[in-house]
Amino acid sequence: MTSALLTDRYELTMVEAALRAGTAHRDSVFEVFARRLPEGRRYGVVAGTGRFLDELTRFRFGDAELSWLRDERIVDSPTIDWLADYRFSGDVHGYAEGEVYLPGSPLLVVESTFAEGVLLETLALSIFNYDSAVAGAAARMVSAADGRPLAEMGSRRTGERSAVAAARAAYIAGFDATSNLEAGRTWGVPTMGTAAHAFTLLHDSEEEAFRAQVATLGSGTTLLVDTYDIETAVRTAVDVAGTDLGAVRIDSGDLPSLVGQVRRQLDSLGATGTRITVTNDLDEYTIAALRAAPVDSYGVGTSVVSGSGHPAAGMVYKLVARRGDDGAWLSVAKKSADKASVGGRKAPVRVLDGGVATTELVRVGDHETAAHERALLVPLVTGGVVDERYTGHHGVERARDHRRAAVAELPAGAFRLGRGEPVIPTIYA
Repeated sequence: MTSALLTDRYELTMVEAALRAGTAHRDSVFEVFARRLPEGRRYGVVAGTGRFLDELTRFRFGDAELSWLRDERIVDSPTIDWLADYRFSGDVHGYAEGEVYLPGSPLLVVESTFAEGVLLETLALSIFNYDSAVAGAAARMVSAADGRPLAEMGSRRTGERSAVAAARAAYIAGFDATSNLEAGRTWGVPTMGTAAHAFTLLHDSEEEAFRAQVATLGSGTTLLVDTYDIETAVRTAVDVAGTDLGAVRIDSGDLPSLVGQVRRQLDSLGATGTRITVTNDLDEYTIAALRAAPVDSYGVGTSVVSGSGHPAAGMVYKLVARRGDDGAWLSVAKKSADKASVGGRKAPVRVLDGGVATTELVRVGDHETAAHERALLVPLVTGGVVDERYTGHHGVERARDHRRAAVAELPAGAFRLGRGEPVIPTIYA
């Protein structure tokens, strides 16, 4: 399926006007960056790169799309003819998926003609803004969980396609599984799930429901114990599944006190290896509040798929350089109040001291990388050809590994949940 119309009308009308003006084919450099992080965040996590690369390969105007554009008089006939042959032939560099980013980080750089590059604005921003918002929130939850597993369970709290993207982004950020099957099929994210309250309510008794589930899924399953009375349900669960019961799930109530009570009850019944998972409207703050409780794993829904209150990462797509009529490169930048950009092609590095990040250094122009610096841009597309290492299942695992390494470089202050500034400064040079 084509992604060519997943865009805004003004991108096509700019191409039309540029074709008429003779400026459409000027070599240009566009950047994606965030002017600021969502409130309270100390760092962001890049997510969406693999999805963007896949959609870029599908960015084609077929007969149906061209006919609709013609019938609706969106652009003129010469522009329709140009769009019919559209194939991105430029270069794309970017922060590797899973990389940490700060305000001003040029996390995606598109080098092409103006017309080829400007068409990608909405496609890039719609992917990176959402996926990175989810990944940033998920990374905070991973830190708060302090090594305990998390599952993404938010498919019912967002759009059907956003749910797949959210599961992918959360997994890159360190979540362990998702309830969403399409995310498992498309991106290789491990899937999980057992039963909801409806399954218990279907049966004549809680015991009957538990027996049906154990008969199907085995004693290692997770039984939901808060449909009626939790204490009774836990006792019934152990009676039915035995002390080898895999886990119980609590989805309501005062979790800190309930978890302790359930742990003591399980131990008294001999089910010392039975795990406790909680899934009641969790976010990074409630997860952190449960750190001292005997919780074994968490399931997070609304908060993760909504970016924990920040469903977009605030990224923008700006032209920062172009060739003039004489062939020389010109830096260009927006000067609007509170929306200024920095012109010129850039070479960002992360400055390290003993393996710990101290600065996001963004140099304008080409520069050598010093021994104590880590270059941040990697080639994603060369001459229109996508680097497939960053796509598919293997691309997701690569991003997950990269996120783990990048976060490990951050100073301890990065993981505080209270309000604060970005963990390291961004400096332009």
